[in-house]
Amino acid sequence: MEAYIGYIPYIFLILLIFFASIFIVKQQTAAIIERFGKFHSIRHSGFKLKIPFVDRIAGKVSLKIQQLDVIVETKTLDDVFVKLKVSVQYVIIKDKVYDAFYKLEYPHEQITSYVFDVVRAEVPKMKLDDVFVKKDDIAIAVKTELQDAMLDYGFDIIKTLVTDIDPDAQVKAAMNRINAADREKTAAQYEGDAARILIVEKAKAEAESKRLQGQGIADQRREIARGLEESVEVLNKVGINSQEASALIVVTQHYDTLQSIGEETNSNLILLPNSPQAGSDMLNNMVASFTASNQIGEAMKKAEKEKKNKENKNSSDE
Repeated sequence: MEAYIGYIPYIFLILLIFFASIFIVKQQTAAIIERFGKFHSIRHSGFKLKIPFVDRIAGKVSLKIQQLDVIVETKTLDDVFVKLKVSVQYVIIKDKVYDAFYKLEYPHEQITSYVFDVVRAEVPKMKLDDVFVKKDDIAIAVKTELQDAMLDYGFDIIKTLVTDIDPDAQVKAAMNRINAADREKTAAQYEGDAARILIVEKAKAEAESKRLQGQGIADQRREIARGLEESVEVLNKVGINSQEASALIVVTQHYDTLQSIGEETNSNLILLPNSPQAGSDMLNNMVASFTASNQIGEAMKKAEKEKKNKENKNSSDE
């Protein structure tokens, strides 16, 4: 038993050496092995061996696509300060792990420096509105510059994106006011057009209403005239001349109107002359007016005839 106990330190030493000689490298990862402080090899994913106390893992680098966000503040051509957020997606080239690990001490700072340099060279050439429109051009310029510079260090630039453009707060407020004013102007124009259309359509509707109303009145008067004409013809057949017939029709309509007013219970009080001589006076006045009208008509016809005779005589003398 005491003999077996004496082997325990050796067993412990063997296990220590065994565990010190093995290591595991994760997927999409590369491990850099140094021997006595000097680069020895690069080990990729899987179960790996190294010489204990001679070889050491100097570091591990990820072969996955990584992203670095860089915020750059610069000034545009129209003297507006703006902050741009540039996202750089990059990956370490598998065959150039040595360069990526040993040539650059701080790759993030190196990439950031190039992004600052390119953005501050491109944006001052543009106005603020152009920065928003040409953000893809800025991203392409950043990628081109980084690709040429970082390739020698083992980094491949997958893509660069300008993900945010943030002007000065006062500038944003002014832009919002301009946009609001433009929208209010557009809204006012639409409202004015709508109001004008309503006015035009209302005027057209009123004009059509007046036209139809006038047409109705004309049709009504035409029918009244036709009815009066038929009434006069009937009276002529029984020996009453046209003037007497017209006077009789007017007097009849006068009394019919008085009767209809009397039958209306909801009408207001209306005072009309209704003496016994009213009908006679109305008839006499109408006959007198018809007589005067006929005399005036005959005088006008006579004057017109004399004028034409005079003109014909002057023409024959010439």
